Amino acid sequence: MRFNLLLFKVSAILLLVTAVSCNQNELPAHPRIMLLKGEESALKKSIASDEIWDATHHFILDECEKICDLPPVKRELIGKRLLDKSREALRRVFYLSYAWRMTSEDKYLDRAEMEMLAAAEFEDWNPSHFLDVAEMTMALSIGYDWLYRELSPESRKLIREAIITKGLKPSFDTDNNWWLAASHNWNQVCNAGMTFGALAIYETDPGLASGIIDRAAGSIRLPMEDYLPDGAYPEGYSYWGYGTSFNVMYLSAMEKAFGKEYEPELNEGFLKSASYLENMTGPSGICFNYSDCGAGGSLQPAMFWFAQKLNNPSLLWSERHHLLSDKPSNDRLLPAILIWSNGMTINDITPPAYNIRVGRGKNPVALMRTSWENADAIFVGLKGGSPSVNHGHMDAGSFVMEANGVRWAMDFGMQNYNSLETAGVDLWNMAQNSQRWEVFRYNNFVHNTLTVNGKLQVVDGYAPVTGFSGQHGMLNAVTDITAVYREDLTSAIRGIAIVDDRYVIVRDELETNEKESVIRWNLLTSADVTITGNNTAEFVKEGKKLVMKVTEPAKVKLKTWSTVPQHDYDAPNSGTIMAGFEISVPAGSKTVLNVLLLPEGTIEDASVSSKSLAEWPKDNIK
Repeated sequence: MRFNLLLFKVSAILLLVTAVSCNQNELPAHPRIMLLKGEESALKKSIASDEIWDATHHFILDECEKICDLPPVKRELIGKRLLDKSREALRRVFYLSYAWRMTSEDKYLDRAEMEMLAAAEFEDWNPSHFLDVAEMTMALSIGYDWLYRELSPESRKLIREAIITKGLKPSFDTDNNWWLAASHNWNQVCNAGMTFGALAIYETDPGLASGIIDRAAGSIRLPMEDYLPDGAYPEGYSYWGYGTSFNVMYLSAMEKAFGKEYEPELNEGFLKSASYLENMTGPSGICFNYSDCGAGGSLQPAMFWFAQKLNNPSLLWSERHHLLSDKPSNDRLLPAILIWSNGMTINDITPPAYNIRVGRGKNPVALMRTSWENADAIFVGLKGGSPSVNHGHMDAGSFVMEANGVRWAMDFGMQNYNSLETAGVDLWNMAQNSQRWEVFRYNNFVHNTLTVNGKLQVVDGYAPVTGFSGQHGMLNAVTDITAVYREDLTSAIRGIAIVDDRYVIVRDELETNEKESVIRWNLLTSADVTITGNNTAEFVKEGKKLVMKVTEPAKVKLKTWSTVPQHDYDAPNSGTIMAGFEISVPAGSKTVLNVLLLPEGTIEDASVSSKSLAEWPKDNIK
């Protein structure tokens, strides 16, 4: 039954294909992927025009010198994945091929050839975990295409055969190609890798290549539709960086290969996703790391394509922070940034015009800040959505908050997959009673949201963002989280506001059903926490202070909880603690939880802090 369903889905995708006129006579000669022959001169001028691009260029060359002293990548799996090795091969081959095209120094050519021949000799590229195949195929396709004229006929043959037999042909095995019907990052990465392979070997097997290119043109629409309507990527920051970067690699390669003959369908949500991603990073440089997201922020290559495509350098404001840092990014797609910079200079990058960004869709978020240029600005990210989304956590209603350069309210983000899989955790089962939700970092007990009667959030519940305002002095957003607590609450509405650019309100308006409920309000932090009164606590970190104050209910007692997990397979969480409170709410009654987060020296405005959510200003959601 599963096979028949997959076959039906894949067949439906193929019916949606927009035909691409894949006539080999229309394709440029090698090199044809992303950077055509002779385009190096314009790229050199762009690099020379800006010290940041020049520094990035030389960073790549320096990395190539280090690569030349390393043995080639070996086929060594980590758990069920070869992905770590595929990614390293892509980094090496992309860097070395770039270095040769920009310098014509044979040492880079020779080392890239060695790397590709080593990978070509692998028994396979681990098709059971097809991301591994996709990235390895992209690696060898870039090297084969960019170095084609200089590779020996024997090397070309070996590399080409590996791309076909270990990359492209396994993508037709129904045990491997379920991703064709997926709407998440696997689709984007795998279609990109296969398309690079098809473009690289086109003249050798135009029938195979054309079929893959046409197939990808239909299939990749699925994840691109998930950006609708406002660009919020369902899988969060890290997987935006993965899925979107490879989606953009795909688009960039197709545009370069087919020119105006190929018009990619870029929906409004996909184009808006650059603004979503930019707003996901706080003034500290740390991203809003909800769902399976790694800690911290990082340079995102795809953003440079978006800035070029939309002629909007301000989209790179958060990337500017990473470019100017003392530690250059070693992203495996780093050469693409220089290709997509298209003559922009670092001085062209100006702050965005708006201080609030709301994205709806499968996993809606609201992102707000008091300033783009002040490192001490207040930043808040509020998440709605559903635990059922790919890579989702039980974090509907959760938030992060920072002020004075400190992330006060935090999210653990992901735990290393292999550590859980090796322990036998049923990690990828998203059912309500799955072991996934016993993982400490994945359930609502540790997120900055509510827990009702000690229960997990309802997996198939969905929390929309129901209102927001960019009004100066009362930036705010509201999410209806009722559905994830529907077994115990008749209504649960959470709003978060930044008041007068000075402090934050977190307000919950709740109504119980026919049973009494115990409600826990939680905030996870890496600060030192001291309970200073029944309703107040002081947070201290990096010499900075913040006060948490509960104004409703009147009788509440703040407490802290340990973040030491109960399972051997859970990651340690040293240097963190949870603060909050629990209250009992009678059956069939309404209550308000109102918590203020006050940076040091801030005095609350009681007339604003006591307003109901209905009294908060709202802009229209179209």
